[in-house]
Amino acid sequence: MSAPSFGRTCYAGDVSAQHLDQTVTLFGWVQRRRDHGGVIFIDLRDREGIVQVVCDPDRESVFATAERIRNEFCLRMTGRVRGRPEGTINPNLGSGEVEILCHELEILNPSVTPPFQLDDDNLSETTRLTHRVLDLRRPPMQRNLILRYRVAMEVRRYLDAQGFLDIETPMLTKSTPEGARDYLVPSRVHAGQFFALPQSPQLFKQLLMVAGFDRYYQITKCFRDEDLRADRQPEFTQIDCETSFLTEQQIRDLFEDMIRHVFEQAIAVSLPKPFPVMTYSEAIRRFGSDKPDLRVKLELTDLTDALGDVEFKVFADAAHLKGGRVAALRVPGGAKISRSEIDQYGQFVAIYGAAGLAWIKVNEVAKGRAGLQSPIVKNLHDAAIAAVLERTGAQDGDIVFFGADRAKVVADSLGALRQKIGHSEFGRQNGLLDAAPWKPLWVVDFPMFEHDEEGQRWVAVHHPFTAPKDGHEDLMETDPGACIAKAYDMVLNGWEIGGGSVRIHREEVQSKVFRALNLQAEEARAKFGFLLDALQYGAPPHGGIAFGLDRIVTMMAGADSIRDVIAFPKTQRAQCLLTQAPSLVDEKQLRELHIRVRASDRP
Repeated sequence: MSAPSFGRTCYAGDVSAQHLDQTVTLFGWVQRRRDHGGVIFIDLRDREGIVQVVCDPDRESVFATAERIRNEFCLRMTGRVRGRPEGTINPNLGSGEVEILCHELEILNPSVTPPFQLDDDNLSETTRLTHRVLDLRRPPMQRNLILRYRVAMEVRRYLDAQGFLDIETPMLTKSTPEGARDYLVPSRVHAGQFFALPQSPQLFKQLLMVAGFDRYYQITKCFRDEDLRADRQPEFTQIDCETSFLTEQQIRDLFEDMIRHVFEQAIAVSLPKPFPVMTYSEAIRRFGSDKPDLRVKLELTDLTDALGDVEFKVFADAAHLKGGRVAALRVPGGAKISRSEIDQYGQFVAIYGAAGLAWIKVNEVAKGRAGLQSPIVKNLHDAAIAAVLERTGAQDGDIVFFGADRAKVVADSLGALRQKIGHSEFGRQNGLLDAAPWKPLWVVDFPMFEHDEEGQRWVAVHHPFTAPKDGHEDLMETDPGACIAKAYDMVLNGWEIGGGSVRIHREEVQSKVFRALNLQAEEARAKFGFLLDALQYGAPPHGGIAFGLDRIVTMMAGADSIRDVIAFPKTQRAQCLLTQAPSLVDEKQLRELHIRVRASDRP
């Protein structure tokens, strides 16, 4: 990467054999200083990498300065590039064939002793986030953020070539229900009233379509006040896109091509063309997840109809439960899994609501019942056993795990178990994880609605502005559970990296959705009146998609958490350890905002 010309010849990490015998001027930080028998070596680091600088005692002023240098001092140096002596080439460095004989050396700013060595790979996340500025100097973090920049640039290049316009939407907006809690901002001018930080630009990008900006995008911050985990942050970055006059298939083709372009240009990876497509119902049935990792070579098998009359009450009750399911997960070679490991898997699926984990080890298929090992076999009749073996395709040496409960509990628990086993050491050693590094997938035909946790009312699976499949409009009033949406998610290696839908562009259809959600006309008008009004002014057919930039870069970088690709992230408790946010504010600020904090709420 070329460097600006303000006195700097190039970046330290870019010095190579092509610069031999040239005089270069570099700026950077001291990774390490080494004194070898009177010759001082400095590993000079900048965002592009490290180069070795040699300070010879023959240059007295340079050597005297070098003797004062310590780790993380900020330097300017000028010197001549020369080849390293034979036997000292470092193949792990881009600059490893050369070194720089220092002619001039200036300390721009000294550093106190850092709280940790920047090349320490065993730092705790708390230490890294507390001292984030120093953490960001570390080469892995610099590589991650440079990669993030390149991904964003490739997105912009692609969308610009396709005629998309980058248009900003408000950060202070109206609180509207979009599936998570809003971050609220009190208004000083309007006492007792609040702005909300946007969970997404969803409504504004629809309004831009009505306004005639038929191809919009924005790489923007979004905010959701929800419980956090490795792939979530209270503020995250979304590649938000919307377009008019395209069909669902055309939208998917357009953005599938964008992701292929970004992967090719940013990390030189060629993704397959086209991506495979799977319906939501098939994904849940086969993999127990609407974002299946297709690298894992395990699938669920449905047995609900075959186990309804067995003596094993867990199976029989689930088979007759409305919305119940009995399913199996066959693990080839799994008979060698120990009982203690099976018990651990039982504890694992309990996280997802499963009451237990039944299992059968298949020692010899040819022996039928006698060739099986399990505490539940005695409660299964011969026809049930035959169905289990035939449908799962079980072979000698396999194990079959079972889930029996409400369909969602079975899907969640066995789907998670499938992932866990596939990515375990056992799974890798036994070929249960495909060697292909990237497995993309479109999941389509999501249900429009699902019941809330209490089962009392319908809620939108995605958001209430998603259009139903053609011919499903009336189902929203007669049978909401059967209504399918024009919704689609892009999945990669078990992560949902993007999701979108064709939107509702007619006011009467939008009103039907609100009625299905038990949103009364007055409440709908109060919350979404501006959208309903806009849809009456010749709103075009439109749809779009939003990609999680943080997630995409995390996967490309091979990082464990999206916190490793965000410059200044929050912890899992939604705190910034660097700035100590959130924090208390003084009473004057609270009075101006017409807010009083109860003494019991103060830390």
